[in-house]
Amino acid sequence: MKEYLNWIPALLFFFTAGMQAQDVSFSQFYSSPLQLNPALAGQLEQCARIGLNYRNQWPAIPDAYQTYQVTYDQTLSSINSGFGLLVNSDRQGSNAYVVNQAGGIFSHQIKATEKIVVSAGMQATYYQNSLNTEELVFADQINIGGTDEPSPTGIIANETQSFVDFSGGLAFDYDNKYYGGLAVHHMTEPSNSFTENDENYLSMKYTIHGGAMYKIEPAIYEKKTKVISPNFLYVQQGKYHQLNLGLYAHIKPFIFGGWFRHNFENPDATIILLGLQLDNKWKVGYSYDYSLSALSGNTGGAHEISLSYRFCIYVEKSREVRAIKCPEF
Repeated sequence: MKEYLNWIPALLFFFTAGMQAQDVSFSQFYSSPLQLNPALAGQLEQCARIGLNYRNQWPAIPDAYQTYQVTYDQTLSSINSGFGLLVNSDRQGSNAYVVNQAGGIFSHQIKATEKIVVSAGMQATYYQNSLNTEELVFADQINIGGTDEPSPTGIIANETQSFVDFSGGLAFDYDNKYYGGLAVHHMTEPSNSFTENDENYLSMKYTIHGGAMYKIEPAIYEKKTKVISPNFLYVQQGKYHQLNLGLYAHIKPFIFGGWFRHNFENPDATIILLGLQLDNKWKVGYSYDYSLSALSGNTGGAHEISLSYRFCIYVEKSREVRAIKCPEF
């Protein structure tokens, strides 16, 4: 049985490579605003933010999918703008397939009316993909009788590739209550093939997100403000469609969340989140995906951890900065 488990990383890789490549998807999508929409960079009201994200998908399968992310963004209130930096490493199958990316984002905000604020953002990202063939077992190496063949007959033209890609987005806030946005990633649809004469490419990704924040004022004898925030996320990339529906409940200092994720072809997962906010600076969140598909019980779901720290960098009393309101988990 052990030797069959060793084939799993290879099977995961070829299952993914057989389709058009897909981006990493965080369950805590608002905890990674730069990954979600470039227009959300610097929406902080004269502050800066550092974010860390980690996702372990299918932990019951050894080294299936693990993702690490570091982000930094801050407001540039003097020009109604913001910028952000994003570094991401996605590792699959015992590091057999690794996708590293580093991106820079610039956003600009416009006050359309007294109640409506709109932000537009552009992102340039450098990708480096690497393939470690020593960690893979190819189909023509497998001998059902027992011993594997020493080397595959298939040819991998390059084990490392790199390219630059571009993305853009729009986001809005209405009356500090309703929020939403549209993002388009991989506008150039670059090739990410490791083999010759292969037309595998990184499909353009469309993201629509939105929701509302309803503040429930506390009673006189209470000190804890309550916020209920229903929201949705729709993602389409190639033939892949995803819809998340759920809500946040914020009762300081705690944040709770729950979603249903549907991939249209089949129900995918339910997601639960528990977060903690400290002094309006530190936020830490944990979420778990419970699989509802045919994989349920075999993969271990997915664990995700987020951590962010917000700090003030300057104050311009003569300029009022109104950030787009949205959850951060």
